[in-house]
Amino acid sequence: MTERFKVVIVGTGFSGLGQAIQLEKAGISDYVILEKADEVGGTWRDNSYPGCACDVQSHMYSFSYEQNPDWSRSFSPAPEIFQYLKDVTDKYRLRRKIRFGVELTGATWDDTARRWHVHTKSGEFEAQFLVSGVGGLHIPQVPTLPGIEKFKGQTWHSAQWNHEYDLRGKKVAVVGTGASAIQFVPKIAPEVDELTLFQRTPPWIMPKPDHAMPGWTKTAFRRIPGVQRLYRNALYWFLEVRAVGFNGHPAIMKAGEVIAKRHIGKAIKDPKLRKKVTPDYTMGCKRVLISNDYYPAINRSNVDVNTEGVREVKAHSVVDGNGIEHEVDAIIYGTGFKVTDALEYLDITGIDGRDLAKEWATEGMHTHKGINVAGFPNLFFLLGPNTALGHNSVVFMIESQARYVVDAIKLADSRGAAALDVRPGVQEKFQREIQDKLVKGVWTQGGCKSWYLDAKGVNRTIWPGFTWRYWLDTRKVDASDYELSGRSS
Repeated sequence: MTERFKVVIVGTGFSGLGQAIQLEKAGISDYVILEKADEVGGTWRDNSYPGCACDVQSHMYSFSYEQNPDWSRSFSPAPEIFQYLKDVTDKYRLRRKIRFGVELTGATWDDTARRWHVHTKSGEFEAQFLVSGVGGLHIPQVPTLPGIEKFKGQTWHSAQWNHEYDLRGKKVAVVGTGASAIQFVPKIAPEVDELTLFQRTPPWIMPKPDHAMPGWTKTAFRRIPGVQRLYRNALYWFLEVRAVGFNGHPAIMKAGEVIAKRHIGKAIKDPKLRKKVTPDYTMGCKRVLISNDYYPAINRSNVDVNTEGVREVKAHSVVDGNGIEHEVDAIIYGTGFKVTDALEYLDITGIDGRDLAKEWATEGMHTHKGINVAGFPNLFFLLGPNTALGHNSVVFMIESQARYVVDAIKLADSRGAAALDVRPGVQEKFQREIQDKLVKGVWTQGGCKSWYLDAKGVNRTIWPGFTWRYWLDTRKVDASDYELSGRSS
């Protein structure tokens, strides 16, 4: 039996929940949210590794219309963010709209009925509008190490942390030094007997300006109208200024590099180790990380930073690029997520049988404003291609997109149309403009390879500019950007 709705939303992270809230505010109640897990939270549900936290201040990394005066720290730990999302879900009574344990497998556009047939592992749904809130950080990137099938110990990715395994006294290999690794390595380093950290490219790491939130600030936020809003606004503009450096002003990033190198020097005195962890590319080319305890952790006597790569995995060891064998009991992957190919597993079919995954695999991820794709009517992406950020809070982008989706639905309804599809020329113009900016930015010119880039070296991930410009660009749907068709029933 097929269930029918006006809107189907996929995912219950910030994107999916934020979209549902905007629909509710607009008086659109004919929707359902599909969630493959048994609880809301998305990234903040899945990532439970030791030390997991956000790298954007919580008073900014939250919904503007649902501010929390009680964050324990400036940069709150993952369990607090997870609880925040559960609290928001309950406040807006969204659980009644969520189908837990329902995993999307694909969707097919019916051009005759002007509706989406949404396929899941546990049933069929039909909707006029389909909104993807799955984001780009939900499919772990697990490298295929030579000989890994022979390994007799435990292996897991940071996003699938094995809490049952006791690391105390064990010999552990960590592969990767990305955002997750620099958070969990300091937590496990004091527990393990030996830790071998396999680093391919060192990240730029800045000091983390974290601190406990004093009681008086929580009281002020709670009792004095507008105080928390002012604090949030100050954070926003402080973070927003960083976009200048990311957009073709390497001199600004060089100033950041001075601070980062000083950060290394304070914690690490060994010149060989300092050299290993000092990047040789411009700051910002890869994601800039923040931590106060990573460098002290890798400076411990039981931690070895190995830059030789992994040649082979044996039953009880890892052999590095120099042929040296390291005995290990467990291998932990801190290798991030699939981003530019995050949607390849979905079977999304648009007009005339167009296969979205195949088109994006051959032509690159093309969208209009990171939200719409020509030839796939009534399909919307939240945090889609080129709307991720390296300098500010993505929740700000999500809010802009969720409002835009509601405005698009209202446009179709007001015209009595069943479908709206972005015009190819409009999408192409957007792509030209955004790629012209990205080519000049540090992500392309900084001298590194990163997960921001697809297989062809094109940045399909980052928004190349100020977020307030994106907010302006998405405040109102321009009807002339779209072809409206059919009659709504």
